[in-house]
This record gives sequence, C-alpha cells and structure tokens, in this order.
Amino acid sequence: MVVPPELRTELEEARLGLRALYRAMDQSHIAQHLPPKVRRLFELDADFAEALWVLDQPSRLYNLSQMVRDTRASLARLSPALEDFLASLAPEERRSLERDAKEVRKELPREAAYLDIPGRHPKRP
Repeated sequence: MVVPPELRTELEEARLGLRALYRAMDQSHIAQHLPPKVRRLFELDADFAEALWVLDQPSRLYNLSQMVRDTRASLARLSPALEDFLASLAPEERRSLERDAKEVRKELPREAAYLDIPGRHPKRP
C-alpha cells in the first residue's frame, strides 16, 4: 500500500489547527471551563498524532491500508466536531476564539504538529 503523499500534510495541518485552537482557548480562559464537546477534538488530535507516528515507522510493521482508511475517517470527522464544539460557545466567545486561533496558527511552525509524538525529532521531514 502506498500512503497518499498528501496525507502527512493533511495531518500536520489538522494538528496545527487544533494546537492553535487549544492555545487560543487557554489564552481566552475557555480552557478552564471546557465544554464536553471538546473531548471529541482531543480524541481526533490523538488519532492524527498516532497516524503521524506510524508514517515514520517501517511500513512493513503496520497495515497501512487500514491506517489510511481510519485516518481519512478521522479527518472527515474533524470539521463536524469542530463546528459542534464552536456552536456550544456563546457567539462573542466563539468569534473571539476563532480570531485568536487564526492568529496563533500563523505563528506555529510545521514542527509543532509533532509535539507529543514519541521519538519524533522536530527537524525530521
């Protein structure tokens, strides 16, 4: 199974977007009162981190077809989960969080997608 070349980039972008959202939540003090719907975002983030980790392992060790299928399914759930979470916020809180997350995302380097991934050196492609 050949892993689609764009999968790594999609995963990196998904993780960076979520990291920006988490930092913006922390800065706006929403993190102190996390709505239960944010749990789905944490679970998806963990799925993306695991998939990025697998992409760095010898391909013979994993069923890549299944990993790609499961990862695509998780990527497809991201937008609805994010919208569901954002809809749980008050309108002004949502606007502020979305604005702040966009600003934070501009500052996050690609390597930040690999935070908390065991054995991953930040400079490794």
